[in-house]
Amino acid sequence: MKRKLSIGTWAYIFNQETPTNDFHVIVHKLSDLGYEGVELGGFNPHPGPDTCDTREKRQALRKLVADHGLEFSALAADLWSQKLISVEDSGPFIAAFAKNVFFAEDLGIKTIRVDTVEPITVMKEKKLEPKVVFERAVKAFDLCSKLAGSRGINICWEFEPGFPINKPSEIVALVDAVRGLGNPNFGVLFDTCHAYMCAVVGANQVGEKETLPGGDMELLQKLKGKITHVHLIDSDGSLNEHNTSTHNPFGTGKLNFDKLAPALMECGVPNDWWCVDLCFWPNAWDVTADSKRFLDKLRQKYAA
Repeated sequence: MKRKLSIGTWAYIFNQETPTNDFHVIVHKLSDLGYEGVELGGFNPHPGPDTCDTREKRQALRKLVADHGLEFSALAADLWSQKLISVEDSGPFIAAFAKNVFFAEDLGIKTIRVDTVEPITVMKEKKLEPKVVFERAVKAFDLCSKLAGSRGINICWEFEPGFPINKPSEIVALVDAVRGLGNPNFGVLFDTCHAYMCAVVGANQVGEKETLPGGDMELLQKLKGKITHVHLIDSDGSLNEHNTSTHNPFGTGKLNFDKLAPALMECGVPNDWWCVDLCFWPNAWDVTADSKRFLDKLRQKYAA
């Protein structure tokens, strides 16, 4: 199956000397660079369910993207003002997620990204037991999956070192637990830099450190058939100032994409998107074209 390339719009807001607040500018530039898609960060100043709050506005947004020859690859839902693992009642989180389901449906988006929203440091601050955190995440993601599934939408949970549930065994166990509750539309977002930091470095893990002998490639195999979306970016093995994986431009880190790309092709991902994630990388526009050229070579080699 041929792969289509998109890029997350959040790259052009966070850590940028001059943020690109105008979504139209992003769509226009990505179209000119030859990308096939755009991954919408559904939070201000870009369109989200609260600012793009009528069917007419959403139809106009959908048309804007299509008129530039692009598609939406996924929606990154803005849920970070919510709490998930430090509270017993996940109702507000579920309600916020539901708004994003309707927003995605109106835009024709088939995949929504989620995470565990609260920083890993909350576990120590609140003296939260890993078992409690795990159970709360499973309960919330089960409800989210059923809401999304009723609309034909997949969920991709992005594990990363800055958030709880970041050990390889925990990652596999959580996706198995949620899917085991009758949610085949739930899976992981396999972000290559986070996979490296979780499986090779073991960054920010609570308690005994857990890594895998086969590193990110072994984690990928453990998640085969359980991945609902893919983000591609390099890693130099470091955490950034936001306490999560540094999203290094391709070729400036330690990842072996000649091994990762063919393995990802065989992992049963239910869409054909490869999304570039330059989150928090300064001057993201400077490496956007290079990112596409790098992935074009991989596509030609492994996904033609």
